[in-house]
Amino acid sequence: QVQLVESGGGSVQAGGSLRLSCVASRRTFSNYAVGWFRQAPGKEREFVAGVSRSGGITDYAESWKGRFTISRDNAKNTVDLQMNSLKPEDTAVYYCAARPTGVPVTTPREYPYWGQGTQVTVSS
Repeated sequence: QVQLVESGGGSVQAGGSLRLSCVASRRTFSNYAVGWFRQAPGKEREFVAGVSRSGGITDYAESWKGRFTISRDNAKNTVDLQMNSLKPEDTAVYYCAARPTGVPVTTPREYPYWGQGTQVTVSS
């Protein structure tokens, strides 16, 4: 079992940046691949970015490639999502999720552990 807590969300104008952080409760967090997902109102939850348990492999959904960067620090049990050049369509609740395997995948149901989410609102 691993508990995840996100932070760093907020309101920002278009073109701005936010850095989301996901902190895990478990010391063996380095055994888990982590994904960041988002859910906009009325939409399904979708994959944004993922990182392997070592941090050596990252994956991004096409919509956010080049603007968002995922990174992890296993010594601190954290996975961050740096979001730059934000757009109004980036507005959503962002979730981090963990799965006890080596690499991230894009399917939400493959992740058994989820945080509570953090709201990101981008105004034009």
